[in-house]
Amino acid sequence: MKTEDGVIEKESVVVRFSGDSGDGMQLTGTQFTDTTAFLGKDISTFPEFPAEIRAPAGTIAGVSGFQVHFGSKEIFTAGDEYDVLVAMNAAALKSDIGNLKKGGIIITNTAGFDSKNLRLAEYQDGVNPLEDESLSEYEVYKVNITSLTKEALKETGLSNKELERSKNMFVLGMLYWIFDQSPDYTINFINEKFSKNPELAQANILAIKSGINFGETTEIFNTRFKINASPQPPGTYRSITGNNAIAIALISASEISGLPLFLGSYPITPASDILHELSKYKHSGVRTFQAEDEIAAICSAIGASYGGSLSVTTTSGPGMSLKTEALGLATILELPLIVINIQRGGPSTGLPTKTEQSDLLQAMYGRHGECPLPILAPCSPSDCFDTVYEACKLTVEHMTPVIVLSDGYIANGSEPWKFPAAYDLPKIKSVFADKPNSDDGTFLPYKRDENFVRPRVKPGTKGLEHRIGGLEKANETGDISYEPHNHELMVNLRQAKVDKITDSIPEAKFDSGSEDSELLVLGWGSTYGTIKTAVLELISEGYNVSHIHLRHMNPFPKNLGLLLMKFKNILIPEINNGQLIKIIRDKYLVPAIGLNKIQGLPFTTSEIKNKILEILNKK
Repeated sequence: MKTEDGVIEKESVVVRFSGDSGDGMQLTGTQFTDTTAFLGKDISTFPEFPAEIRAPAGTIAGVSGFQVHFGSKEIFTAGDEYDVLVAMNAAALKSDIGNLKKGGIIITNTAGFDSKNLRLAEYQDGVNPLEDESLSEYEVYKVNITSLTKEALKETGLSNKELERSKNMFVLGMLYWIFDQSPDYTINFINEKFSKNPELAQANILAIKSGINFGETTEIFNTRFKINASPQPPGTYRSITGNNAIAIALISASEISGLPLFLGSYPITPASDILHELSKYKHSGVRTFQAEDEIAAICSAIGASYGGSLSVTTTSGPGMSLKTEALGLATILELPLIVINIQRGGPSTGLPTKTEQSDLLQAMYGRHGECPLPILAPCSPSDCFDTVYEACKLTVEHMTPVIVLSDGYIANGSEPWKFPAAYDLPKIKSVFADKPNSDDGTFLPYKRDENFVRPRVKPGTKGLEHRIGGLEKANETGDISYEPHNHELMVNLRQAKVDKITDSIPEAKFDSGSEDSELLVLGWGSTYGTIKTAVLELISEGYNVSHIHLRHMNPFPKNLGLLLMKFKNILIPEINNGQLIKIIRDKYLVPAIGLNKIQGLPFTTSEIKNKILEILNKK
């Protein structure tokens, strides 16, 4: 509803910043998001990057976008369609116009619609969407952002290149005015970022203020938005991305367990941010090692684990394939190890900057021999903290490698996070053997406790010398054994140890709905937000549907089968060609229905709603 002064009061708004890779859309979107969160709104974001490091400027392949959904209600997705699209050039408009709501607002940088940019965006000769009627169903604002920025900063002494790069701050200022948001958070950020270059800091601040003043004084804008703060539970919040949450979880688990943290990693998109973040904490005893390849990375982590560390290796896509042989070694050694896979589109190099739930079957079965491992999957950026912290607890207390499956959408997306106090975190029991464990005074490295867990020993502990290696172990003694029945026994013991973890994890529960519903949506990973939104909307419309979301992918919660048996209709949406559904059908023999999307993009709420309605209407 629009008031007389052009202000629209809304519960939530979706804004898309879109431009060339050099236009600073990621920084603009991040600062807008952080300010929005700082002012108490709930948020969910979706950054999108070109696959190439230096994608051709002005082309559709080079478009970089940042989408933020914020509001006074609880937000679970980055939004299906945009209310506002900021298009810095013709390629950005052409790439994203299809997702703009009818009647939505377009803010364009007219300097990005010259003949060269139009040609690079593959518009036909003589066609300019800003000059014909093709955008008549939208509210279009044509602003020469480049020229206005240069004019505002002409007295700063910046080079022409530096002036060009400041135009994203002018855009940010305009958006702060349109959404009635204070620029103070961003101004503080700029002063800190450019503390050694105050002239550049003042220029960027001037660009922001010029954008605000332009919005205030120009007469072209006739629409502004008012979005109240979200009624979040009381507490201290911060905006967090999935990869940052993973880094904080690892540091927290290290502190609580008393184990030094070691990360062995090889840079790969979109997992590299974890390495970058953890490398900042050398003063806290965190050790990061950038290896020469993926194999060296995981092997260094196995060595550190053997030495007594909380060890982690991070990767994505093809890197996981390279780690599998060493992962089998860690499994037969029965050592703690966290393997974090930030999934992306595949196979091979595939879609390195796009999201996909591509590696569940690889995590379950992608090693030679019988090699079962626990698998966990976070459902949102903030949930990465809880999931990875739990993975650390499981790996240390059960002496087994644990795989965590995040993905690009979660890794780069952000949301408010109410972070816990250290005393609220579950304890992690880290125990090292210090004396023999047999009646005759010898040490048996593979003698197990009631949870089938073998003892952990620091190398060099007097009297506890034992054999270690990749050949099959004799039960209890750890000696090399080729005896057939012993091999079968050891395989079954390793499986029993993983199965026993079901006693340590929560039972499955309904996120929405109940067991009396007509249809259950079963999800995992980053599909959470869209499934939850779709199910809640359908419930509000009178449909009887439910939602269960899995964190524990192996082993499953012990009551999952009993819950699934209560439903005639089970829908499993996945950003792959159907991986969880294969496991569910095999294990529980239920006639689940799949909904699959393999476009490098998350589901939209409408896609899931439409599939649910299709199933219900076929009854």
